[in-house]
Amino acid sequence: MNPGTLFVVATPIGHLGDLSPRAAETLSQVAVIAAEDTRVSRRLLQHIGCDTPMLSLHDHNESQRVAGLLERLQAGDDVALISDAGTPLISDPGYTLVRAVRAAGVKVVPIPGPSALITALSVAGLPTDRFVFEGFLSAKPAARRARLKALAQESRTLIFYESPHRILATLADLRDVLGAGREAVVARELTKTFETLHGDRLDALYEWAQADSNQQRGEFVLVVAGAEVVTEAPAVDEAHLLSVLLEELPVKQAASLAARITGGKRNALYNKALALQKSKSPDPPRVS
Repeated sequence: MNPGTLFVVATPIGHLGDLSPRAAETLSQVAVIAAEDTRVSRRLLQHIGCDTPMLSLHDHNESQRVAGLLERLQAGDDVALISDAGTPLISDPGYTLVRAVRAAGVKVVPIPGPSALITALSVAGLPTDRFVFEGFLSAKPAARRARLKALAQESRTLIFYESPHRILATLADLRDVLGAGREAVVARELTKTFETLHGDRLDALYEWAQADSNQQRGEFVLVVAGAEVVTEAPAVDEAHLLSVLLEELPVKQAASLAARITGGKRNALYNKALALQKSKSPDPPRVS
């Protein structure tokens, strides 16, 4: 008997209409669905008229579920893996299962769809060519700030997930560590009834969220501009610069202009220019 397939299925992050036809068909045809929370996923299955059996697979039981699911796959059953919302494994359970299934040589197939981080990035108006996804920062203030300090000079766009009870603390730490003027966007309750997208400086974002308790509810994606890349000017070769200037100018003027260009001391450059001029002067004819 041929082994079955593990389908990693992305589900809506809010709006049930975002479930793809392929995802709905897959969920209806597999033998079992491994869901992060069966109570949450039941609403989705009812929406598409699916009665496929479910079992829970979450952070606290994933290691124990792997052997049983792998056995079913090897016996020919197809299995779907879903999380409460979005793409499994992205700050959600599933890594241990997918790694074990792949290691056993069983086929794993992605059914792509919604992802909160990509959804937020696509509408944030910040650079999208290079970005870093950090998931949830630590709930511990010291560890959270330490991680942000490590990211302070990161030039790529930064993306974080955050929970409602930590959103103000995280915005305050972002402001204090990355700088009050850093541009960022708060994406809240994406695709849901109270979806909010608000961009501003980090200091203003904190004030905005603090002033309105409604903006402290729901699920958050924070998209933060990367650090500005400061390009250092190449070091000026003073000797070469003086040599060029001495071809057109007297020593005093060449030294003065070189000082303005390099920021060096005029007297030192004057002495260097004299030495260069002397070294280039032809030797006087010898009298025999």
